[in-house]
Amino acid sequence: MTISTGPTKVVYYPRVTGMQNKQLQHFINNTIVQQNQQLINEQTGNMDTAVVDLYGYYEIKNNQRDVLSLSLSNYVYHYHAAHGMTVIKSLTFDLQKGKQVALKDLFKPRSDYVKRISELIKVQIKERDIPLLVDFKAIRPDQDFYIADKALIIYFQLYEITPYAYGFPMFPISVYDLQDIIDENGPLGRMAVN
Repeated sequence: MTISTGPTKVVYYPRVTGMQNKQLQHFINNTIVQQNQQLINEQTGNMDTAVVDLYGYYEIKNNQRDVLSLSLSNYVYHYHAAHGMTVIKSLTFDLQKGKQVALKDLFKPRSDYVKRISELIKVQIKERDIPLLVDFKAIRPDQDFYIADKALIIYFQLYEITPYAYGFPMFPISVYDLQDIIDENGPLGRMAVN
């Protein structure tokens, strides 16, 4: 499916079809369209210059074990800008429970998932020698993420913690490194089962 907004303004996005639960299918498709529109509005609405290019793409990160996780990316180049900007937002749905999930929903209540994930990311930053703009303290409780097979991928936007040239810092974390705090009946719990 595409939203065409002009000659150099094209957004591709997925559309879920063939689900038994038509209400859930409608909810997922509506959520995808709303998230895309929000990305477009955020990147085009607050600039004084004209948008020259706008491209939107998507990637299905996981579609198994009743977990649908996808990423939407929008690239915008404004007239006379030094470079374009890309923003990535991900959506994850628990198809068994029929709802969209936030990062906190993947873990047991009262588990300190922020601290655990932050410590694992600190190790990766050091091991991978990732250049930082500021000292990394911790993720946000609602940090951007997606699920890809047996990994939770935590990521940051451009300029959020690294220089632009580094791109999007992505931190894959094995579900087995989080097994004691994940909700066994949630998306990560299902991914951890062999």
